[in-house]
Amino acid sequence: MKNSNMQLSAEEITELLNILADRFHKNMQRHADFSWEMVKNRLETQPEKLAVLAAMERTEGEPDVIGFEVASGAYIFYDCSPESPKGRRSICYDRQALDARKANKPENCALDMANEIGIDILTEEQYRNLQQLGEFDLKTSSWVATPAEIRKHGGALFCDRRYGHVFTYHNGADSYYGARGFRGAVKI
Repeated sequence: MKNSNMQLSAEEITELLNILADRFHKNMQRHADFSWEMVKNRLETQPEKLAVLAAMERTEGEPDVIGFEVASGAYIFYDCSPESPKGRRSICYDRQALDARKANKPENCALDMANEIGIDILTEEQYRNLQQLGEFDLKTSSWVATPAEIRKHGGALFCDRRYGHVFTYHNGADSYYGARGFRGAVKI
């Protein structure tokens, strides 16, 4: 995780906390049982995680709290941008797929970018849970974590929302499109 070592200045932390607080208050349906003060207190004790949220924000993921893990006391943040994050589109699924492309290679791949940011790519189940909180990816699609059995055959999974339903599809892992990116999660 590259961003785990990134240091934010006091000014950057204040700016990020203001953005997150504003988004938190505008989207209470995602986290009605939590207060911003509870979340902020947790964030302030984990500066390395603030750097992860800053990277999610920089790539236009619009991270927001969507849950709480009782066992660890961690808040769960997902990318909640209306469409797949702009700064993470036009990428294939993983390094193996990227390396296998002979021509017209994309600049990066979803799994490498997720690792660089310090997040986990959403699973299909997590993606469907996100869709319970709103309508996402009405014009774009997002790669989701792909089971090894599918990946070993060269495929990868992606999801979107069309016609009022959430769909899961498959494609070659080396494919990439301007409207396909990925969403991630981080526990703080």
